[in-house]
Amino acid sequence: MSSSDQFSEADQTLFDDENTKYPEQVWYTLAAFLFVIGCFQWGLFLHSKFARRGHHEFDEETTTTNGVHQKFSLRRIPLALINFYRVVAFRWTLEIGQSYTLNMAEVFVTVAYIVLLLIYAFINTTSVEGQKLDIIYWSNRIAFLASSQFPIVTALGTKNNFVSLVTGISYDKLNYIHRMTARTCFMLLWVHGAGHIVSDPDFEESLSEPWLRAGVTAMVAFSILIIVSLRPVRSKMYEVFFYVHFLGVLIFLVGGYYHTKGADGSYWIWPSFVFWAFDRFIRAVRLVVFNHSYFGFKSGTGTMDAATELLSENVVRLRLCRPPHFHWSPGQTAYLIMPSVSTLPFEAHPFTIASFDSSLLSTASAEDQSSAEVTGSSAPFWKELVFLVNVQGGFTKKLKEVAVKKETIKVFVDGPYGPSPDLGSYDTSVLVAGGSGVSYTLPVFLNIIERVRKGKSSCTRVVFIWSIRGAEYVQWIEEALINAVQLAPPSLAVSIRIFITASSSREDHSSISSSTEKKSNPEHMVVRKNSLSLSFLSLRGVKTENRRADLDALLKEEVNVTSGRMSVGVCGSQGIARAVRHALRFPVSGPSSILSGGPSVTLHVESFGYA
Repeated sequence: MSSSDQFSEADQTLFDDENTKYPEQVWYTLAAFLFVIGCFQWGLFLHSKFARRGHHEFDEETTTTNGVHQKFSLRRIPLALINFYRVVAFRWTLEIGQSYTLNMAEVFVTVAYIVLLLIYAFINTTSVEGQKLDIIYWSNRIAFLASSQFPIVTALGTKNNFVSLVTGISYDKLNYIHRMTARTCFMLLWVHGAGHIVSDPDFEESLSEPWLRAGVTAMVAFSILIIVSLRPVRSKMYEVFFYVHFLGVLIFLVGGYYHTKGADGSYWIWPSFVFWAFDRFIRAVRLVVFNHSYFGFKSGTGTMDAATELLSENVVRLRLCRPPHFHWSPGQTAYLIMPSVSTLPFEAHPFTIASFDSSLLSTASAEDQSSAEVTGSSAPFWKELVFLVNVQGGFTKKLKEVAVKKETIKVFVDGPYGPSPDLGSYDTSVLVAGGSGVSYTLPVFLNIIERVRKGKSSCTRVVFIWSIRGAEYVQWIEEALINAVQLAPPSLAVSIRIFITASSSREDHSSISSSTEKKSNPEHMVVRKNSLSLSFLSLRGVKTENRRADLDALLKEEVNVTSGRMSVGVCGSQGIARAVRHALRFPVSGPSSILSGGPSVTLHVESFGYA
């Protein structure tokens, strides 16, 4: 970040002033943007909280008759504009390959952020002598601009950060912004380095100076970090990314601090250490509070020993006793540390909590005594912490080897993290999952039924769509579904659609006579047909089909028969998420549909990925 000897005193004064002023102006712009986003997000949150107060009056205006929406109404223009924004910002996407998708909101933020930094990098770069785009001006200013972004880049990469607090957007949704801002800074810093090499004829001699060596070391670490953070590398070798990320960031920030110290720019670096330390402190406190029994190295009752079970070739179920002070909401995740499985003892891996933090469904009331007998092995879904782990490679592959032996392992729990969808004001909720994505949709489904029973939800219809490879997958959650449906009040219409994309691999489940299973109670026999119990198949609203789910047709069908507010939640592969986004674009959720009495549709996407 040094200036050339060719600089005049007037140039140096102007140079120093702009290198201080412009990064600050960028921060003012970012702060204003975050404030606007925060107001919008919290406004939507409050609107959702209080929407039920005028719900019945609203219903009179938007009811349907025989599935046909009512006549055109100009009073719904504000609602139509909101839905127009939702479709354009979050359902129009830029799709790269089979597994990478950016919505238009992310594209806009990316382009706007890069343009903002480049504008401040190249404006007023005419020297006092009149040389336009003076390389010493812009190459050094770019370094100051990039350095000024390190605090927010660091904050966006932590689980407990001020950006989530201000905007109400969870850390996992901000993770793309973290990667984007880091890569933008990486690009700017290489421009700075190249400009310095070109403009400084004595660059090779300067390499012996500690401040320059620190900068070069920092950039080497940053370059390696950027490479391993690319999705193909990150998804194939997550553990390598985990280690390199930790060490690379440390080397980069320390090197950057000493490199900028001589140019009075280090005050932009040290806040990164503060944000990182704050996040680690909060997480350490959580670990101690929720896992206190471990710190005495005790075993047995009270410790968090997890039972492992291989449900299928690619899915492992973890079950452990819930810590007394640990509470969560449907759809939230927890970070699990398994020292006996991971390469390093402090590795933390995120998984969605598949169980439901409630006692309602585990204790049948007097009028529900007929359903008490079906609780059975499904009780863990509201009495324990349950995780369905999708087996990939590395850590999860090692966990699969443990599950094959049905071994018990020790687990540290850090969480919960992430948002929980508030669906109390929605008339219809549609939940779509693929495979282990049911970890997200099952607790949300159970929560809807509980809230309707308690009178805390306006929901009149809930649709549970699950796409699976084999019918035997249903046994993972079968009894939980049976219990939930039997406890659902008459005012709530429940529809469960199971789509089986491949025939069952178990031939002994091909007939009723060959698939009779004994429970712990000798008198309680479960009769199965194609891996599905007849008690499940006989439930109201349950339908199984041996084909791929046509999500476009299913969602359009629900929109056509729904009025008021409709929520769609999806958790699965990028293919499933893309199909749902495509189905809920124009004209299904367009202004014309809303103005004609169609439902206002909100979409929640929880795609598989690596944090």
